[in-house]
Amino acid sequence: MKKSFYNHNLPAIIVVFALLMIWQLGAMDLNAAYILPSPVQIFQKIWELRQPLFTVHLPATLLITSLGLVLSIILGVALAILMDVSVFLRKCLYPIVVGSQTIPTTAIAPLFVLWFGYGIWSKVLVAILITFFPITITVYDGLRSARTDMKKLLLTYGATQRDIFLKLKIPFALPYFFSAIKMAIPISVIGAAIGEWLGAQSGLGYFSRRMMTQLDGAGVFAPIVLLSVLAMVSVALITLLERRFVRWRGES
Repeated sequence: MKKSFYNHNLPAIIVVFALLMIWQLGAMDLNAAYILPSPVQIFQKIWELRQPLFTVHLPATLLITSLGLVLSIILGVALAILMDVSVFLRKCLYPIVVGSQTIPTTAIAPLFVLWFGYGIWSKVLVAILITFFPITITVYDGLRSARTDMKKLLLTYGATQRDIFLKLKIPFALPYFFSAIKMAIPISVIGAAIGEWLGAQSGLGYFSRRMMTQLDGAGVFAPIVLLSVLAMVSVALITLLERRFVRWRGES
């Protein structure tokens, strides 16, 4: 199993190592850590600031990301089902869903802070705003991907619309659902960070902004690295669940 893991991920490991080496050499040549800190300086900063990063700011961002993602899944799946079961609802909801993504996040996030204060929910709303769209559209496409001939066959056997939904559409939509979650996780992390950057009292986005005011380049990058690791670990966990529930994808 370990051999298979390394064989599968070896190209990515090599590319990441090469990029880090190029980054390290470029930062050493520039010799201006406040503009471009080296990877070594960033990891040193993470270690130096491990107490506030891992006990205060990372849990705050993780909570916002988790709430935003869960609520986005509920909202996105509900909207996808509504658009699938009713043509009228699809015509009403689809333009609104698309239009919601034309709102600049950096413009609406400060308004959320004004409306809901510096608490957690202003940041959660930012995460939901930019996360539910890919879930809605991808799950809707998955529900619509169910083959028409199979649907007609089930109807000839006396299946109800409920039977078709549970036994045909959900299995077809399940791979799309997991793909939507894997797309939504990084977006949810970005949404949480944007909300924290524009108005918060804790969180990795807030911490990065605070370090920027101090011209601490390594301090700015440290929470960004943690955000990236958080997204990658979350996507990896979802991939494991996908291989458990969608067998044919686990074979690739």
